[in-house]
Formats: sequence, structure tokens, C-alpha cells
Amino acid sequence: MKNFLSAVVLVLSPGWLFAGPVDINAADAETIALELNGVGVSRAQAIVDYRNEYGRFQTEDDLLNVGGIGPHILEVNRANIVFGQER
Repeated sequence: MKNFLSAVVLVLSPGWLFAGPVDINAADAETIALELNGVGVSRAQAIVDYRNEYGRFQTEDDLLNVGGIGPHILEVNRANIVFGQER
């Protein structure tokens, strides 16, 4: 019974419980939207556009320069944002 209840909880849980690390300097908009909580495709595309115009993000706080990304969105995602090596 316990395993059944665990399975039901997993199936019915919102997707944000499973957000994972995302390389903010390499990921495409779809991946960013999938992995960051509260970030849909539109905000994710704004992140990619900002990165393409101004260059790589150096810190999580740099995301506050992107329209639609505020302190709350940043805080709930801070642990899932990584910065990959330059290619």
C-alpha cells in the first residue's frame, strides 16, 4: 500500500518538483523552460536572446537583467542554475 501511495504522489506531483540543473549559458529555450520553475518558453527565450546579445552569464544575479526574471524566479531556481565551460 505504501508503494502504491508513493507512486500516486509521483504521478500527480507538479513538474516543478523534478526541475534539474541547467547550463544557462548553453541550453536552448525549450530546455531552460523545462528545467527552471516559473520560466515558460517566452521567458526562456528572453534568457537566450539576452545571452546572445550580451554574452555569457557570469553569476545567477545576471539573470535579473533579463526582462521577466525577478528576484522570486531567481531564488526558486538558484540551485538549478549552472555555468558550463566555454566551448
